[in-house]
Amino acid sequence: MPVNPMSYLLKGGRVIDPASGFDRVADVYLRDGVIEAVEAPGKIAPVGTFETIHAAGLVVAPGLIDMHTHLREPGETHKEDIASGTRAAAMGGVTTVACMPNTKPVADTPDRIAWIRARAADTGVVKVLPIAALSEGQRGEWLTDGKALRQAGAVALSDDGRPVTSDVLMRAGLTAAAALPLPVISHCEPETAQALRDIALAEETGCPVHIAHVSRRETLDAVRAARTRGVPVTCETCPHYFWFTEADFRRIGANAKMNPPLAAEEDRAAILQGLVDGDIQAIASDHAPHHPSEKSGPLERAPNGIVGLETLLAASLTALVHTKRMALPALLHRLTAAPAGLLRIPAGRLTPGHPADLTLFDPEARWQVEARRLASKSQNTPFDGMTLRGRVLHVFVDGVAVVSQGRLLV
Repeated sequence: MPVNPMSYLLKGGRVIDPASGFDRVADVYLRDGVIEAVEAPGKIAPVGTFETIHAAGLVVAPGLIDMHTHLREPGETHKEDIASGTRAAAMGGVTTVACMPNTKPVADTPDRIAWIRARAADTGVVKVLPIAALSEGQRGEWLTDGKALRQAGAVALSDDGRPVTSDVLMRAGLTAAAALPLPVISHCEPETAQALRDIALAEETGCPVHIAHVSRRETLDAVRAARTRGVPVTCETCPHYFWFTEADFRRIGANAKMNPPLAAEEDRAAILQGLVDGDIQAIASDHAPHHPSEKSGPLERAPNGIVGLETLLAASLTALVHTKRMALPALLHRLTAAPAGLLRIPAGRLTPGHPADLTLFDPEARWQVEARRLASKSQNTPFDGMTLRGRVLHVFVDGVAVVSQGRLLV
């Protein structure tokens, strides 16, 4: 992680803090790694040496929180590592990432969680929060020691791409996690059938469950109906599910191959409406890097997954805000305060006293995605060649500038 924060005065930007509802032109003063003040323009008198960033025309927001990523370290660093993955995050305005446990070896012990945290402290440029496996080795046979994993720094439990098939084990996992408490994130496969199973278990036990990367109308309908009944279930989706359909897969090929797979147009429309209505609480990238050689072989052998950290904000802005489906503060809530609440972490706020994790972006700037220029080690994006609207210019992590004028500083 970067060290030695300077003091900064961010002048005249549109400051949006979705958690508090603050949305107005203001100055923001960063000092000693925290947000010192947010005041009307010209009201702040900084102390000592500071740098001024003129933010007129920019949005000043909490750093984004991506609650579903794959950083591939340890074990598959030819695809990504914590250093490259966190640089990709910074370029996308993301200051906190939660990384899934399907590493090699699986992140299912306190030592492995501690190793990821230490590695992130040494090589990462944004904050890394490990998610630990719910079952040993993600084999779905025995539960991991959730209490020890939590003490080591895990922020959630998930078997991710190898979902727990045993109803008995999933029930026990939800019950154990709720007592800690730790969120349980469920990758449902097949999506709707297993989501219905997990919703039923949450209703039976009263223990919360979070459904990852919802892509189907039927799944969303089930979540919506359950929440109406008071069942403690939440969900997320990803930009690719409100941008693309199965018809695009035929055109794009392996860089649109993912799990769950792209669905029909009616599903895409339902996901968009679910975000607008608030039935989908968060947007995550499901950043899943794969080496070009893996995606360029026979389609049937190509692994599932795409990179998404660097397009997370712009793709969401383009599809939701610039189409006037959603107001900007509402979108930012699903990228900041909402994932912070779901992960139960003290982040996603832009108020005095909170860590100076901020993103400044030009909501109008258009840019073309070029896979070869991404900060990630991998280039498997379905957005390659597309023009998106909204560009990240400045990013601060604990008051340290890690991106300036759209360029990495670290």
